[in-house]
Formats: sequence, C-alpha cells, structure tokens
Amino acid sequence: MTTTINPTPAAPRDRAALAAGLRAALDGEFHEFKQGLRERLDAETMVRPVGQDIDTAREWTTNSLRRLTETGYNTVGMPEEFGGTESFAHSIAAFEVLGTGDLSLTIKSGVQSGLFGGAILNLGNDEQRRRWLPGVMNLDILGCYGMTELGRGSDVQSLETTITYLPETEEFEVHTPTDDARKAYIGNAAKDGHMAAVFGKLIVDGTDHGVHCIVVPIRDDEGNALEGIELGDHGHKGGLLGVDNGTIAFHHVRVPRENLLDRYGHVSADGTYSSPIERRGKRFSTMLSTLVRGRISVGGAGASATRRGLTIAVRHALKRTQFTTPTGEPVHIMRYQLHQRKLVPELARAYAFGFAQNELMKSFQAVADGEGDETAQRELGTHAAGLKAAQTRWANDTLQMCREACGGYGYMAENGLTTLTADADVFATFEGDNTVLSQLVARGLLSGFQASWSNLDMLETVRRSAALVSNRLLERTTAKATIDRLVSIASRKSSEEKILARGWHVELLEYREKRIIEALGMRMREVLKLDKSEQFEAMNQCQNHMADAAAAHMDRVILEAFIEGISETEEGHAREVLIKLCDLYALSTIHDNATWYLERSVYDGPRSRGIAQAIEKLCAELTDDIEAITDGLGVEEKFLNSVIAQA
Repeated sequence: MTTTINPTPAAPRDRAALAAGLRAALDGEFHEFKQGLRERLDAETMVRPVGQDIDTAREWTTNSLRRLTETGYNTVGMPEEFGGTESFAHSIAAFEVLGTGDLSLTIKSGVQSGLFGGAILNLGNDEQRRRWLPGVMNLDILGCYGMTELGRGSDVQSLETTITYLPETEEFEVHTPTDDARKAYIGNAAKDGHMAAVFGKLIVDGTDHGVHCIVVPIRDDEGNALEGIELGDHGHKGGLLGVDNGTIAFHHVRVPRENLLDRYGHVSADGTYSSPIERRGKRFSTMLSTLVRGRISVGGAGASATRRGLTIAVRHALKRTQFTTPTGEPVHIMRYQLHQRKLVPELARAYAFGFAQNELMKSFQAVADGEGDETAQRELGTHAAGLKAAQTRWANDTLQMCREACGGYGYMAENGLTTLTADADVFATFEGDNTVLSQLVARGLLSGFQASWSNLDMLETVRRSAALVSNRLLERTTAKATIDRLVSIASRKSSEEKILARGWHVELLEYREKRIIEALGMRMREVLKLDKSEQFEAMNQCQNHMADAAAAHMDRVILEAFIEGISETEEGHAREVLIKLCDLYALSTIHDNATWYLERSVYDGPRSRGIAQAIEKLCAELTDDIEAITDGLGVEEKFLNSVIAQA
C-alpha cells in the first residue's frame, strides 16, 4: 500500500465540538427529537446478543418490541386522539434511529406500526381507526401486512387473492385460489400475528373493482390458526433472524363487511360499490401512494445501518496497525491511501444521503398536511422510490466494503459486520424491488412528455421536450438561490479552480441528467408510435436507459440537498468539513461516471485525472477529522455491538 501523511487527529475537545456540530447539521430539524430518542433507548432493547438460534432471536425481538413500546416509540406519528405524538415525518426519523441498532427489531417494529398500523391509519375510516389503532400502538393486536404473493412479487396490480362480497350474510369471503397466490415473506405471520391487513381483488356482484385491503383475524388468543387460515413458516433466512416471516393462505374465510378498509372503496350492505375515485387505475395508485411512508422509512433505516457499519470500520482502522515505515514506526491502516479511498468517500455519501432524506421527509410531511397539488404528490412518490433504491443499494455495497476493510476481524460475528451485511441485504428487495423502483422513477420523469408530443413534427418535439427537461424536470428542488450563486461563481473560476467549485459540480450533474432524459424521451416517443403488439419489446429495450435516467436524476437531487444542508449550517469548523465532504461526494459521483463524460467530450483526460487527484487529496485532508466525522453520523457507542469498535 502507499502511505500518506499521518493523520493529525483533532484535540479531544475540538473533536467533541466538531462531532456535535456535524450531528446537529445532519439531523437538521429533527436533531432534538433524534438525540432525545438515542439517549432514551438502551442497549438491552437495541442490541441483540450474538449467536442466538432462530427461536431465541424471535423471542428476543418480540420482547424488545414490547420494551420499545414502553418508551413511547409506538406513539410517534399516530393520531393525537389515541395518545399519538409528533408528526408523520418524526415517525420516519424515529425509524432511522432504530436502524442504528438491531435490524430485526427495526423491521418488526415497521411491520407492526408502519405497515399493519399504517394500512389501518391510511386506508381505513374513522370507526376502524378507533377500533384497531389503540391495540396496534400498545401491542394488544400484533398484525401482518399481507400484500406480496408468492407468484406475483412486485406486480401488486395482478394479485390473485379474492375478496368477494356476499350480500346475503353481509360478509366478505377471502380466498387464495392457487398455491402461487399465497401471501409470502409476511412479517409476524409465522408466530406472532393475530390479524392481517390483506390485499386482494375486490369482487362485488361479479365485478372486479381492483386491489383493496381488508383486515382478517388469523389466530385465536392461544396462537392457533383460525378456521380456514393456513399459516406457514419461512424458517431460517439469510438475515433478519428475529423476524418471523411466513406464508398465509385463505380458504373461503368469512370476514364482516365492516372489516374492509374503505377510504377509497366502500361496499354497502346491499352490495353497492362506491369510491371517491372513479377510475380504477387512479384508485390503485392513490391507495399505494398513501403507504409511501414505509418506502421512505426503509431507505432511511438502510442508511442508518450503513452508518453503523462505517463507524465500526473507521474505529477499527484507527486502532489497527499493519506493517511499519522504513524507520520501524507501526502504521495504522487509516494512514494508508487505499484505505482512505475505501472509507472516506462513503462517509461523504452517508452525509449526502442524510441531507437528502431530511428533504424527502419534509416533502412527505407537507403532502400529508395537504400542501401541494397532484404534481407534488407524484414527485414525492418519484423521489421516495429513487432515494430508497439509491440508499439500499449503497447500504449493500458499503457494508460489504466495511467487512472487507476490517479483514478477518470483520468476518467474526462478535464484531457486528456480518450480521449487518446479512440483515441489510433484503432492504434492496422489500418496500419495492430496487430494479422496479428505478423504472418507476424514470416513468415519473417522463410523465410530462407524452402530452407535448401530439401533432408535432420531429423538430418541434425536440424543442418542446428539451424545454420540459430544462424547465420542469431540472427545476431545482432545494437551495435554489444558493445553487444559482455557486454556479455563477464557478463560471468565473479558472479551469483548475473549477474542480473544487460546487457550482461546476451541479452543472455537470444537471447536464448528465438532462442529456440522458432528453434521449430517453425521444426513444419513448418512437415506442408510443408503434402498434401495441410491438410496444412491449420496444419498451423492454429502453430499460437500461430508464435506470440510467433514474440514477442521474437522484445524483443531482442528492447533491442539491447536501448544498441546502450546508447553507443551513452556521459558519465554523463543522460547515468547513461539510463543504469538503460535499465536494468529495460530488467529485466521486462525477468520477464514477467518467466514461459517460469522456465519451461526450464534456471534459478531457487531463481533467479526469485532476478529478481523481482531487478525490485523493480530499480523502487525506478529511482523515485528519475522521473520528469527529464518524461520531457525527449519530450512531451511539452503546448500539455498536462490536468488539473491535469499543473505545
């Protein structure tokens, strides 16, 4: 390995002050709430002992969930009339804090409050909320979220489970018609769940009204499956050992009419169906959009787990020595350039994702409060999908890198990283498979194009589409005035100075996004001109392009959020470090896409080498403050559960 100048750690007092400033900046408006929760939660609740078998892990997780409830955690984001506290956005912030501990507890809590409770809260009527939410909050009712089917996966609109109304008894019959229609991977199904929020096709008088949700009891007070309910246990999984995932099948199960969560679809006693949303497709998308909180939460928790992994890896690197200098001085591995290049850019990304998550949470709360129009709601869904995919992909890649960065130590369960890599793996799959989410983001970006294409010749279409990209798709989401100023400043800098100019970074990411979306828009225009029998294959040929568009869009949005976070941070050491971290995030993102820029002559080979050299320099400079930067991530030492990370 190549050595760099030995890092000079800040004095302990300076380190503490810098760490506190960075943590406050990263938490943003949720800092006081998050810090209070970190201090209130204890290791007994948050840290699962190493080496448990599956039954012990499940028992520990359920007991920890009950201890968690005693802290008031389950009241966050629930209605005040039931003793709820804080806002919906605060419930996501709480989930992020939980994500710095054991992920089995995090996910089991999410199943109970966010998914099962969230379905009742968002899809049910006032009477249904009064009937069930108090039991959800105090764990008198442990519930499941029965959406996914074994044979359908991400294709929720094609669920086979049927919910058929029987007017003669004023009941619904819930039925699983095939083996592939079994509800699968369902948390709380194998052991603890007594009720399930079940999604299926609502059939009234022979008419299929699309996917709706109904609450179905599945176990009696002794834990036995009720008549017509067939429960299975997925057993030992690749991770999340403490979550009792299982299958549910329904064999002509009768459920009272009042159990249909009917905010968007009501069935009267005589069998008359009504809905405030007439169009079936719109009704389906509206129902799913009310559950976007879970997608935002999973992305945030995945990022929190990665911060924990980075904290472990950095602490190890600052203690571990390997080889010596020619004069016989032992070398800490954090001193090696290659080790810095592994860890420091990911610390920068941790901050970048944290600021982007804060902006998304604020947007979510604004929409939940009734602010914004349909466009704002659509953009929220697009960004929630994109950031969830970006954060969970980063989590999987970075946790594996952290494991490798700790060598053989990292492979020992007592050091926490193998459990983290195993538990976070599935975050790329649930609450929306990342591949599917990237397509959803791209579709959202193109939503304004089609209306502009009617009766236009090719030249006018290009002009109109380019205007859409420039004026709508690239409208800056945050820090508009700050970014405009930075771009203006960058334009006056020399070629060498531009490499560390944030305005230039923004321009490069905007240019890449604009070009990719313009090209995709032109391709999609040609697809829609084809006969319907040919459209699928033509659309299929655009999938890689759609994924590129989604990634480029999120890269730009995340950088803007980072710049906004800096603008809200007071002048001082923390702000100076954040600027360097932001530069490192932007340059790393640009360098990761160097082939794209070089192929289009956006910059040349010498400039590309200059970017690589700037990244190395920033990594070395930031290593001087790496302890404080890591402490600023907000992972409490009591939650690390790692021998090599002990102070």
